[in-house]
Amino acid sequence: MKYSATATAAKTADVLLAMGTGPVGPALAALCKGPGTLHLLVPSPWPAGPQQTVQLVNPEQLPPLPPAAMAFCCLGTTLKVNNAPAAFRAVQQPAVMAFARAARAAGVQRLGVLSAQGADPRARYFFHRLKGELEAELALLGFASLVLARPGLMADAAGAPARPGLGGRLAQAAAAPLRPLRPLLPAAWRPLAAPTVARALLQAVAAGPRGVLVLEPPALLLWGAETRGG
Repeated sequence: MKYSATATAAKTADVLLAMGTGPVGPALAALCKGPGTLHLLVPSPWPAGPQQTVQLVNPEQLPPLPPAAMAFCCLGTTLKVNNAPAAFRAVQQPAVMAFARAARAAGVQRLGVLSAQGADPRARYFFHRLKGELEAELALLGFASLVLARPGLMADAAGAPARPGLGGRLAQAAAAPLRPLRPLLPAAWRPLAAPTVARALLQAVAAGPRGVLVLEPPALLLWGAETRGG
C-alpha cells in the first residue's frame, strides 16, 4: 500500500494529542509541524513548539476540546508505577475513554490510540486483557476511522531496547530465548523505535481506511517507513 497524498492532511489540519510520559507521544508531537495547530493535552508541564498549544489537564476530567481533523491518544501507565491492578485500570480506561469521548464530541472522525501487542479481552494477563477491553470500548464510539497501534518491544532512538512498561516486560520475557538470534531475526520481530510507531499512527490515521485498523508490529513497520510520507 503506497502512502496516500491524503496523509498530507496530517500536516495541514488541526490535531489533538493526549500524551503521558512515554516516548511515542513526544515523537508524534515532533511530526506534527503545522501549518495546522497541534493541541497538546498533558498531565505535567510541556514546552510548546511552533504551531502548538499546550493545556495541562486531568485526563479523566477534560474540558471541551477544540475541533480537529484527527486525534491521537498516547496515555497510559504501568503496574510498576501504580503498584496495583485497580490503580492501573483507573488510569488506563477512564483516561483514554474520556479523551476519546471528548474528541468525538468535538467532531473528530479519525482517532489513533497506542495500545499493546497481545491486546485481547480474553487474554490471560491482566495488562493484555485490559488493553483488549479498552479497544472494544473504543470501537463502539462511532469514529469513522479508528487505528489501534499494538507495538511489542520498544527501542530508543539508537535502536536499543527502551525501559519497558508491563506490556514491554511481558514481550521481553517471551522474546528472551530469541535474544542471541536478534541480529538474524526479521525486522518485524525486533524492538520498534518510538518514531516508527508515531509515524505509523500518524499516517494510518490520516490515510487509512474507514473502520477499525489494527497495526501489529509488521504493519507498524510498513506504515511507519520514512519513505511513505514527506
